[in-house]
Amino acid sequence: MLIEFSVTNYLSIREQATLSLVKAKSQELKSTNTFAPEAPATPELLRSSALYGANAAGKSNFIKALLFMKGFVMRSAKESQAGEKLDITPFLLDDTSRNKPSEFEVTFVSQGVRYQYGFAVTQERIIEEWLLAYPKGRPQRWIERAYDEKSQAYVWGKMEKLSGQKQLWQAATRSNALFLSTAVQLNNQQLKPVFEWFSSTLRVAHIGGWGPSFSIKLCENVEIRDKIISFLKAADVDIDDIQLEKEKFNKENLPDDMPDDIKKLVEEKYRDQSIVNVKTGHSLTSGKKVLFDIADESDGTRKIFELAGPWLDSLDNGYVLVIDELHDNLHPLMVKFLVNLFHCRETNPKNAQLIFTTHDTSILNQEVFRRDQIWFCEKDKEQSSKLYPLTDFSPRKGVENLERGYLTGRYGALPYLKNVKMAMGC
Repeated sequence: MLIEFSVTNYLSIREQATLSLVKAKSQELKSTNTFAPEAPATPELLRSSALYGANAAGKSNFIKALLFMKGFVMRSAKESQAGEKLDITPFLLDDTSRNKPSEFEVTFVSQGVRYQYGFAVTQERIIEEWLLAYPKGRPQRWIERAYDEKSQAYVWGKMEKLSGQKQLWQAATRSNALFLSTAVQLNNQQLKPVFEWFSSTLRVAHIGGWGPSFSIKLCENVEIRDKIISFLKAADVDIDDIQLEKEKFNKENLPDDMPDDIKKLVEEKYRDQSIVNVKTGHSLTSGKKVLFDIADESDGTRKIFELAGPWLDSLDNGYVLVIDELHDNLHPLMVKFLVNLFHCRETNPKNAQLIFTTHDTSILNQEVFRRDQIWFCEKDKEQSSKLYPLTDFSPRKGVENLERGYLTGRYGALPYLKNVKMAMGC
């Protein structure tokens, strides 16, 4: 369960940008759109959050920041070498920020315990790393690490509540690696729920989503395949069967105009693997069934199939699902359908959460969201991305037309469109 995520000085985000899924005081849609986590010192949370803003406003960069944090936690201890520069890009449009660290912090619940974890990092090293845990409601400092520029060494806190071989883990932690990742790699069990939240619970997809591979893999299980078919039917997609056809890789099927060196690389990668072709079944009124290749289906149908696997998997397991541009190739009513699966207690019994960016404004007035679930992103005059909630404007419940308010500029986060003739020099 995600409580809050903050990022500072990363890509187009200069000042701290924070997305909170903490429920506000309002009681609107409380029974469907909110839930109370079973964890000490944890507030009521929201089941979803939608982020609006103009193209290039920084919405995708906020998703990238979350994706970077997830990947860095999972890989920093095993994929980088000592002295290797880190792939981190601060805000580059002023001289001060480009020389400062980028900072990431997330507060979440894992296995019934609230955690607050973060780090500050440059291309050269980790500058700071911290972890607070609330197993009994009061904060315990499990990780406390800071780089001292004067001595050019790390200063470690007492970390009294962290049991085990702390000195060994500290000594093994490289300057360009996280202590969390290193300690877990060296079999620290106490920190494992924190690591597993990043590796398993947090599911992030950037523009384009996951592609069909995850849904295809789930379809290998007959029971889950039936669930995906039911999902497609509920989404009014005219598919009543899915068949997987496997065939061994054959280099003769590669395009004739593919360069020989590329063919060689593809052959080396897939030589011993099977290629899975997805066939979709459509029933005729005569009772016969016609099979189509998934590639022959519409863009919207393929998108829904791609989403089916991650959607059902997240709802079944209580994951945090993050997706950029959910509306792409989808009808507004389909977006509403997908979001409401997270808001329904029957389809979301484990309190999975959905965070997504979108340009679809039509669902703002369909009683899909509470007002604290809507967020906006826009750039200021210095090209720095800002994140802020709809609640900053105190819109009147049931009175104010949110879609009209957004499109007329009341909440900002709109593109500035110049007169066509002026822009084209006509």
